[in-house]
Amino acid sequence: MEAPPLRRKLAAILAADIEGYSRLMHSDEERTLAMLTGHRATVDALIEAADGQIFGTAGDSVLAEFPSVVQAFNCAIAIQLAIDAANQDVDVEHQMRFRIGINVGDVMVKNGDIFGDGVNIAARLESLADAGGICVTRGVRDHMRDRVEATFEDMGEQSVKNIARPVRVFKVVFSDDYEPVLSGSPASVDFVDDTQSASRDHADAEEVAFWEAISEDDDGTEVRLYLERYPNGAFVALANVRLDRESIPQEDPAVEVAFWESVRDSSKASMIEAYLNRYPTGKFAELAKILLAEHDM
Repeated sequence: MEAPPLRRKLAAILAADIEGYSRLMHSDEERTLAMLTGHRATVDALIEAADGQIFGTAGDSVLAEFPSVVQAFNCAIAIQLAIDAANQDVDVEHQMRFRIGINVGDVMVKNGDIFGDGVNIAARLESLADAGGICVTRGVRDHMRDRVEATFEDMGEQSVKNIARPVRVFKVVFSDDYEPVLSGSPASVDFVDDTQSASRDHADAEEVAFWEAISEDDDGTEVRLYLERYPNGAFVALANVRLDRESIPQEDPAVEVAFWESVRDSSKASMIEAYLNRYPTGKFAELAKILLAEHDM
């Protein structure tokens, strides 16, 4: 069989993850999963609004490609402002904050995924960023510094894993009243107050498990079932957002892996049942059944 073609292109890459995600999961799995669901809905919507395309998600991480540096940069700021707003009513020890790295460079595209140093550098920059912060390469800084109401703090040359030469890194400094522009209009983050209901403390384990099992069904039928069962539930606003979308993309296989990693060590049988409900023939279905049997002993 002929191998799929390999394409190269210049792209702006945004990599993000959650600072202290393992600590949050260890502290309270149900709360963390609920908050992650709400925050990811916000992040995904902002990436889409900036004409970005998500190429990879695994647990708490997101990798997206944009047609321009300006769109990637403004999307990153919009994400941080939105998540900061969502955290206002959350205790500090439970807040979920993203770190973001942005790079512009050559990438390889194959089988609908992206690879190469351009991607790796963005991921390494993300690990250098503060919680709630953004780090960029010199190329991104040079392109953006006369275009935005933000400043760039030079962090010097940084040696990063698997990259032969040091990378010049800059920390982005921006104010809370910054208005990022996505696709021609200022990014509205007002909807964060709606979707953040996914992180409300009253979302019990049963509801979280039910939502995780049905929240990305193909035609909206199961999302409507959730609304009937939990008319005042913690995920109502997010369910309505999903129903408003004309189509729901096919789920990335990495989502199943990330979901399993989130529930496999759970002491709650309901979380393992949620995996089986969502992936009855999934990669980890047999192991999930074994763990459930152990719960019943």
